[in-house]
Amino acid sequence: MSAAEASLSSRTAALPVTGWRWAPAFVLAFVALWPMPGYAEAVLALGALAGLGRVLVVRMRGQGRLLSGPAWALSSALFAAYWAPELLSAPGAVDVGRALGESAADLRYLPFLWLVAAAVATPTGRQRTFDGLAIIVAAWTLDALVQIATGISPLFWSLDHLKWRFSGHGMCAMEDIAAGDRLSGVLGPCNAKLGLVMASMSPFLLIAAARRFGVAGWLLATAAVGLVVLMGGARAGWITFALVAALTGWQLLGVRRLALIALLGVFAAASAAVLSPQLQQRLQRTAAAMSGDEAGVDNALSGRARIWQAAGCMVASSPINGIGVRGFREAFPACDPAPQSAPAWGQGPALHAHQLVLEILSETGVLGLLLWCAGAALAIRAWRYAEPAARAQARPAMLALAVTVFPLNTHLAFYSTFWGGVTLLLAALYVGSLLGTGDGQG
Repeated sequence: MSAAEASLSSRTAALPVTGWRWAPAFVLAFVALWPMPGYAEAVLALGALAGLGRVLVVRMRGQGRLLSGPAWALSSALFAAYWAPELLSAPGAVDVGRALGESAADLRYLPFLWLVAAAVATPTGRQRTFDGLAIIVAAWTLDALVQIATGISPLFWSLDHLKWRFSGHGMCAMEDIAAGDRLSGVLGPCNAKLGLVMASMSPFLLIAAARRFGVAGWLLATAAVGLVVLMGGARAGWITFALVAALTGWQLLGVRRLALIALLGVFAAASAAVLSPQLQQRLQRTAAAMSGDEAGVDNALSGRARIWQAAGCMVASSPINGIGVRGFREAFPACDPAPQSAPAWGQGPALHAHQLVLEILSETGVLGLLLWCAGAALAIRAWRYAEPAARAQARPAMLALAVTVFPLNTHLAFYSTFWGGVTLLLAALYVGSLLGTGDGQG
């Protein structure tokens, strides 16, 4: 490197990391609008465009940096680990047009990642964003508790009536309303993801409650969110929240007291099942997996064993780059191991693999899995080599991301618009809070 280049590099490294005053508000608006996916997607797209424009302006003017160098590198690498498998899956996909369309549309996630990471790159932005997320989760928890008590979600009721007032129809079409065996909360009966969403976002509330109110705050928040996740009915959400409770509670309480709290939680869950026939049915179906019988296991997994066999067939047919992103629906009939039997999930083919590793392998092949593993390795390496203070400030986002992609669980589709956006949001919050070490005021 020449002396001039070295001088330029040192001056660039010395530039302050400057946040954006509106970036935390963008993140919070995006999350708060999850009950209205169309509006949330519009906020994401507009924010991505604004973020890209801001990056170009700052780079051209040379006035500062939106992120530290390591944050730029890791956020871009995690995007590549998510996006490159999409593009590589297009050749030979069952639906080439859709695979190419998905990869083109998902380019918007790169400036989205930069923007979200920049929102938490400064202490002020990080506090505003994480406190705001904790407040949103707390509000949704209270709303769901009201629904448990009264049968009505005040937040969803308000949104639904506003929708009727301005558009002449409600938030949910009758044909889209899911079965009534799950607590729906603010997301509504046609979007039965409340348990999974609350479990993944719960670290922001639980850690904030513990920091502000100590053990009592953590216990209250854990009990409230735990009841909502339990009544949400998604067993993947139960596993996710159990991980969150264990990882946030063991340092606060110690192993013995945490074990006692866990026993009380199991007792409370059993008591809730007595009062809720729907929850009792789900627990009984879960217990059927202990029978060892293949039919019992498949029933307990709501037909997922059949879906996973089909995913294995797809992996065998296209092991290198998969059948193409979002091509599971089209490929399922040819790989259905029991085409003559009615599926446990209702009419129609399975839409995705319901498991992270199988989704990646079936839709993007071994190449996709290697890229995802590379991204995970980079994220873990960044955590290992970060300073203790940086780890502490990134802990809520790290836990949320880790439990969301925990591979020994069932999952929503990571290449869908909604869950893909949730996952990449958490990845960006992790990168920005861990490596965005600026001390500007945003």
